[in-house]
Amino acid sequence: DGMNVLFIVVDDLRPVLGCYGDKLVKSPNIDQLASQSFVFSNAYAQQAVCAPSRVSFLTGRRPDTTRLYDFYSYWRVHAGNYSTMPQYFKENGYVTLSVGKVFHPGVSSNYSDDYPYSWSIPPFHPSAEKYENDKTCRGKDGKLYANLVCPVDVTEMPSGTLPDIQSTEEAIRLLNVMKTNKQKFFLAVGYHKPHIPLRYPQEFLKLYPLENITLAPDPWVPEKLPSVAYNPWTDIRQRDDVEALNVSFPYGPLPDDFQRQIRQSYYAAVSYLDMQVGLLLNALDDVGLSNSTIVVFTADHGWSLGEHGEWAKYSNFDVATRVPLMFYVPGMTTSSVSQGERVFPYLDPFSRTLGLVPQGLSEKVVELVSLFSTLAELAGLQVPPVCPKTSFHVALCTEGASIVQYFNTSEEKVEEEKDGCDDPYRCFNEEPVAFSQYPRPADTPQWNSDKPKLKDIRIMGYSMRTIDYRYTVWVQFNPNNFSANFEDVHAGELYMVETDPNQDYNIYNNTSHG
Repeated sequence: DGMNVLFIVVDDLRPVLGCYGDKLVKSPNIDQLASQSFVFSNAYAQQAVCAPSRVSFLTGRRPDTTRLYDFYSYWRVHAGNYSTMPQYFKENGYVTLSVGKVFHPGVSSNYSDDYPYSWSIPPFHPSAEKYENDKTCRGKDGKLYANLVCPVDVTEMPSGTLPDIQSTEEAIRLLNVMKTNKQKFFLAVGYHKPHIPLRYPQEFLKLYPLENITLAPDPWVPEKLPSVAYNPWTDIRQRDDVEALNVSFPYGPLPDDFQRQIRQSYYAAVSYLDMQVGLLLNALDDVGLSNSTIVVFTADHGWSLGEHGEWAKYSNFDVATRVPLMFYVPGMTTSSVSQGERVFPYLDPFSRTLGLVPQGLSEKVVELVSLFSTLAELAGLQVPPVCPKTSFHVALCTEGASIVQYFNTSEEKVEEEKDGCDDPYRCFNEEPVAFSQYPRPADTPQWNSDKPKLKDIRIMGYSMRTIDYRYTVWVQFNPNNFSANFEDVHAGELYMVETDPNQDYNIYNNTSHG
């Protein structure tokens, strides 16, 4: 009768987590989930901005197929009437539920989070969300500002709460309803933090004394970085505290002490998120569903924390495209859980906790576009067919092959050639590749470089990440017919992972790597 699915997607979370080897962060609950999960350490989003990434992994199609590179079109109207992952589960007898930010709100999900196609009941949005960008951050002068760095006293907030706290409460309520009604469910929970503003309960700052916070290992703009590749982090410049610093556009660095404050608050927001995830998973134990629910944990993309002199997302670097990705599958990633046994006891981020390590770990390069087929396979549903080369007319197909084949295989066992080659995706038997892309309006940083509207896109940066390198070409792009001209290359980037893990030394022009 199939497993339930709890799908947790976090906004702008790069893998600064204990289970990914980060030594500073306190993330005991996500680490505990990892200790019962199969974890992918090399997972990448298909475009490092919210709406395009989410529509891509929720439909299982790449941005060139959804034709969404900005926030301003609905794929069913503008590209093709593609089925989504929750829609497929709904059509297969699941109650599908959305809490918080799952689809990006607005026109890109038809102002309805794609209800009623994707969801059984109208999606829940926390009421406190509307205050996110208000002046709720107390400055040194006691006045209120709309800051980037925004630790708050939750009791002083409108309605005395924050959006992610409300989302956790609603998700727990729905788990109890599903339990009572004995309904098979697909519950998607979308958390807002650590998306900007970095607004979180102020007690989480205590976990990160400023003297323990370093700058990024490479806080400068690399000498050989093509200007088209640089994202000028316009959105954070518009916050009151950053604006007051009067930093020159586009490359002027933020003062070191403020860089450290941003990094400190990002970490604090991650620990606040970890607490919410811990409460949610603890509730899954409480209702006795941990032995019959697949849990997926991921993010829509990463976020630069000063690397390459950049902040926010909006680029093709690993810091912007790489995401956490883990799958808890009862009986598969862990031995079967007996009824009533606790798998996810809540862990207090303020207590000393054990470093928990992943149950299984793969360094295979994987993509979020594979989520749809992977979850279908894990839940025992028929895996949607692979899309033909052009699939605008095909309602149900996927451009990302299932990655279940990588679960539980020890890295040493190189898989033998499969007999024949019925599935073109699986024929990449050498090494898998992750593709990402990012549009730009011009060759040099503009005010709209981070988020160009479709009509203003002139260049598309297509990027491929293998286990050994990241290779990107910035090519001429025509937004009227969605065509990329690979004969017209404006710039290129090549970074070797082994010798240059932080992607600071672009060797595209060194012919030795031809």
